[in-house]
Amino acid sequence: MSQLLPVTACRVAVIDSGVDIGHPFVGNILGGVEILRDGSQTDNYADWLGHGTAVAATIHEKAPAAGILVVKIFHRSLSATIDQFAAALEWALDNCADVINLSIGTTDPRHRELLEPSIQRAIRAGSRIVSTRLASSLRSYPGCMSGVVGVEADPLLSRGQVRFDEDSAIASPCPRPIPGLPPERSLSGVSFAVANVSGYLCAQLSSHPATH
Repeated sequence: MSQLLPVTACRVAVIDSGVDIGHPFVGNILGGVEILRDGSQTDNYADWLGHGTAVAATIHEKAPAAGILVVKIFHRSLSATIDQFAAALEWALDNCADVINLSIGTTDPRHRELLEPSIQRAIRAGSRIVSTRLASSLRSYPGCMSGVVGVEADPLLSRGQVRFDEDSAIASPCPRPIPGLPPERSLSGVSFAVANVSGYLCAQLSSHPATH
């Protein structure tokens, strides 16, 4: 049974490689979980890859009042099973996430049916799942599914710009900049376009909080 964590103005679940809670660009960590390939869970959501920390920092920059729920499914690489994906979505919903940041997805259409129950549950709860719409020009699930904010990257957009069109969005693929590090040496990609959209939505929700 997942422990219900404290309520904040906006709660965003970051489904990724964990978070370095000591990083100066990250704040308001409410807690989290590590979901292993065998289905077991632990509370060790330390980030070994750095990707989840960069995603969380990008969201925190745009929405510093939002509380972050960490859902670690990536360990030695940015890959996980579809069962981990589904379990991560359910944990985020169990813990009342308003926004669920899923910077990756699956291009296997057979996985759509497995993800559909969580998507429908999120829609009923009013939670926004934000995920990659395309991966190497292929449709990515759940980002291309109805009711999910599917994101594409546009390097010509500034990090402060987000364009919405019904259930889709376009944003910059650049994460929060690191002082002293040239942008071309930093991480970049659609993962951070997703994080920029999630941060934008969290900022909107934090300004106009709903009743949980």
